[in-house]
Amino acid sequence: MKKIIAILLILLTSFSCEDVIEVDLNEVPQRLVIDAGINWFKNTSGNEQSIRLSLTAPFFDEEVQPANGAIVSISDTNGNTFNFIEDGLTGVYRNSNFIPVIDATYILSVFYNNELYTATETLKSVVPIDFVEQRDDGGFLGEDIELKAFYTDPANIENYYFFEFIAPIGLVPDLQVYEDRFTDGNQIFGFYTEEDLEPGMNVTIRNYGVTERFYNFMFTLLQQGSEDSGGPFETQPATVRGNCINQTNQDNFPFGYFRLSEVDEVVYTIQ
Repeated sequence: MKKIIAILLILLTSFSCEDVIEVDLNEVPQRLVIDAGINWFKNTSGNEQSIRLSLTAPFFDEEVQPANGAIVSISDTNGNTFNFIEDGLTGVYRNSNFIPVIDATYILSVFYNNELYTATETLKSVVPIDFVEQRDDGGFLGEDIELKAFYTDPANIENYYFFEFIAPIGLVPDLQVYEDRFTDGNQIFGFYTEEDLEPGMNVTIRNYGVTERFYNFMFTLLQQGSEDSGGPFETQPATVRGNCINQTNQDNFPFGYFRLSEVDEVVYTIQ
């Protein structure tokens, strides 16, 4: 029996590299992707904002197709309307007279390809980052650099946080979300670790104030994309929908989210 198994393994090894496997992926209609993150950085006016619109693409496509020619605006409860104009054919729509107000409600309107998409969200405040602490003996082997960005959570107020760590390594930022259910009123921290960090590198740390709904959306999204979300034979994750709704055709729902945040930013140099 062992000899038979050995022969089968030799045959599989010998011929597996000669076969070309063509993967036939199902094609689905394109959907609109709405990247509408309105960020009011502390100590700025917050008047310059942008929204990116793009279209979904087949799995093996490397380029992202912009959604051109949309009519984009944001209105607030004070009767103001802020029009966003496309920058060339980039799919990036810009506005230079936006008025950010903490806890104000805003309505996004996107008219694209004869369909109307809308979303409603509140602009949330955020506390400043107090300080950043570095450890050089982190990770499983005690060889990774760890950063803790401390902030003091306001007492007796429900708060939700979205952290972004941007380093000159890796393709995408490290994203995390936190809530204060068990840390209300305490000094807590956003955590980042990376084995390839080196002294002299700058890490941009951003803390965003967000709503509970965005926290739940991002928490689910990050769970599905994490390395601990399951093996290759696990059930495929469900589509995570944001707060944008297609008012014309609800079956043609978009991807993305409309978020408004006050942001505190610290650039930390690795020691």
